[in-house]
Amino acid sequence: MEIAADTTEPPIKFIAKMKAAIADLSARQILMLICLGLALLAWYPIYSRLDPFSRWVAYDVFRIAPGTHLGDAVSFFFLDIPKVFMLLILVIFGVGILRSFFNPERTRTILAGKRELLGDVLAALLGVVTPFCSCSAVPLFIGFVEAGIPIGVTFAFLISAPMVNEIALVLLFGLFGWRIALIYMSMGLLIAILTGIIIGRLNMEHQVEDWVYEIRMGQTPAQLQELSWMGRVDYGLYQVKEIVGRVWLYIVLGIGAGAAIHGYVPEGFMASIMGKQAWWSVPAAVVLGAPLYSNAAGIIPVVQALLGKGAALGTVLAFMMSVIALSFPEVVILRKVLKPKLIAVFVGVVALGIIIVGFIFNAIM
Repeated sequence: MEIAADTTEPPIKFIAKMKAAIADLSARQILMLICLGLALLAWYPIYSRLDPFSRWVAYDVFRIAPGTHLGDAVSFFFLDIPKVFMLLILVIFGVGILRSFFNPERTRTILAGKRELLGDVLAALLGVVTPFCSCSAVPLFIGFVEAGIPIGVTFAFLISAPMVNEIALVLLFGLFGWRIALIYMSMGLLIAILTGIIIGRLNMEHQVEDWVYEIRMGQTPAQLQELSWMGRVDYGLYQVKEIVGRVWLYIVLGIGAGAAIHGYVPEGFMASIMGKQAWWSVPAAVVLGAPLYSNAAGIIPVVQALLGKGAALGTVLAFMMSVIALSFPEVVILRKVLKPKLIAVFVGVVALGIIIVGFIFNAIM
């Protein structure tokens, strides 16, 4: 279904075009659009009733006594499971439609030939809306190098894409509100941009493995395949199936860990090791988070539970950023294209940036 948006044509003619486009839809497509519309209408009424639903499951269905550690943990689990999945499905579908306008070739085309500072900023912003993560690091790095994109710009993109993604932003907004979501986005973009600038100024192109420069990727086609709007809806639904299928286990495990922390870990204990008073808590959180492997969807429920137990916001954000941006699997993947010295600079600069962010927010919040 493709409708040309021509504001100069008469309304009657435009309405006729819409009718013709609707007539071209198959019965399956019409049914799918009706179901999507009904699901969107029902989304908020269901979402707004999740808290009483979780308490009903914990205290009525499982007959757990209110106010107990187990009751708090079970209630937390059955509140966050539907909340996280409802937010995730909604945002993946919407961003999936947006992603249908992007692909690696188009991203490389946008970044190629830009001035370094402008390229760093643009690369970090593109990382927020493009569907790439640490598993895409090797092919993306090769493609960016082949397209002549500066190495600093490439790193700005590779840091922003996994750390400041739409899943993290929407879940943070839904669980903590717009203020923390905005803080997270701003600090993640700042780390990505500054890392790109620093690595770019160090002129470390020679620290890329030689075989990367010897590879010649296929040329970007002049005309990219354009989808119809119905095709973009199908792609959004495909993205929901694909992404939720990959991350659902991490989500359940993360919420389970968060529920255990929420129900059983004493508030004073978490405040003592991750509170503002412990000056060493921020670097310790980064060191603890770096070897772990999770994505934003899996780590955010743990973050929610830590904050609820009295942990400082800056320390928790530092832990979250290190898990997402400095994961051990990503470092292993990048070792295929980078020499150890450049990997060490990358890890050191990002870790230092995260630590500074943690200290700043512990001081001001």
